[in-house]
Amino acid sequence: MHHVRLTLHRLFAALVASLCVAVAAQAADRARLQDFLEVTGFDVALESIKLSAESAPQMLGADAQDFGFQWTALTEQVFDKKIMHGLALDILGETLSDDLLNHAAAFYETDLGKRLVAVENASHLTQDDGLKSESGEDIVAGLLRIGSPRLEILKRMNQASDSAGTAVRAIQEVQVRFLMAAAAAGVVELRMDEADLREAFRADEAEMRRSLQVSALSGAAYTYQAFSDAEVETYTQALEHPDMRKVYDLMNAVQYEIMANRFEALAARMKGLQPSQEL
Repeated sequence: MHHVRLTLHRLFAALVASLCVAVAAQAADRARLQDFLEVTGFDVALESIKLSAESAPQMLGADAQDFGFQWTALTEQVFDKKIMHGLALDILGETLSDDLLNHAAAFYETDLGKRLVAVENASHLTQDDGLKSESGEDIVAGLLRIGSPRLEILKRMNQASDSAGTAVRAIQEVQVRFLMAAAAAGVVELRMDEADLREAFRADEAEMRRSLQVSALSGAAYTYQAFSDAEVETYTQALEHPDMRKVYDLMNAVQYEIMANRFEALAARMKGLQPSQEL
């Protein structure tokens, strides 16, 4: 699954409604949905959510390393892939029609699709984000120097895989729900109420959007560096198909829903960690 790095809350509900997903069609059974997670790489994309947990203490003015082994043990429990896969299967079982599932699976079952998923999976689980980001930026700089058309293809690819434009608002939603859950659990004392917190995040929205676009471009340049321009164009065209856009809009909504769900669970359990009283 091409990657950009909430309980069924407003974002998910609104997005599904806006997509007019054909839920009246026969829903895919659980076994086929499990195959869908694997063939598209969505299972690994979900597993990589655990890596984002490192940002949770930072939102509270701490560092994950401050908690040592406790943090590792807690995140392993909260971001257990069986839990996250189960949530994904539950949601997709109610929203993903057979037609959309078949359309996406047909592409990812091709030779090119399998090769793409292999490198995407490896990229999702890369621990050294700094090296990945630096390498991607160097590739982008090189493509700019030679005036390569590949950059525009990569930009189209990123736009197609987040055609609903949900990334910025979804990340804000994750942050707000995590902080509110942390406050409710007594982990942190907030000086702002929820409305003021949302407004503060909105004030930084333009800068966050630019940052995500730059990060997504360097990430794509790094991930797909072994593919030819023609192959990247083929992938981009596949992502731009209306049915694939619906699939990706739905998967993005599911991914952020699960992320927020798990971050809320994480916040509820951080009170017992040391040095939680110092947060």
